[in-house]
Amino acid sequence: MTAPARPSAARERLLRTAAELFYAEGLHTVGVDRIVSAAGITRATFYRHFPGKTDLVVAYLRGIDDLVRAYVGGPPAGRDEAVAQLRRLTEAIAAELCRPDFRGCPFINAAAEHPDPADPVHRAVAEHRAWLAGTVTSAFRLAGHPDPEEAGRRYVMLRDGAMVAAYLGDAPAAAATLSASAQDLLAAA
Repeated sequence: MTAPARPSAARERLLRTAAELFYAEGLHTVGVDRIVSAAGITRATFYRHFPGKTDLVVAYLRGIDDLVRAYVGGPPAGRDEAVAQLRRLTEAIAAELCRPDFRGCPFINAAAEHPDPADPVHRAVAEHRAWLAGTVTSAFRLAGHPDPEEAGRRYVMLRDGAMVAAYLGDAPAAAATLSASAQDLLAAA
């Protein structure tokens, strides 16, 4: 059996640089030339790793998705674990909202710039959101909520609203409102 290929340092540098620029300035604003220059690589190296900018954007979003999934963890084993998972996720989101460099949800931002449902970037956003909705709905079900589907929808909407409210206004208030609302949903379980 062969060992898995080690990730390319140039690819990782490209992704790290793109992530910083995309999040700070937007997907459409940042071009390949800027990323290549900031990463200190050649265009040929860029195209060796990514057929085009869209592929880089999708890789950027999938990287964030991987981090979120790793943080949330697998399906909880029972009620207490489900409640703990929802609380931990809520606390992480609330902390994210209050980061000094917070610029909104990268998935919401990407969807705003790529509204076509057939666009690979939009599809990556939709995949993440479907996973998130399914994960919180399952957790509410295990926690004993009487209507886990509705609780899951409300939670995702609260999360989305908190992301936008924090970016556009008072981040601590958005974090507090998200936390209190999530606690209300858990209290019904």
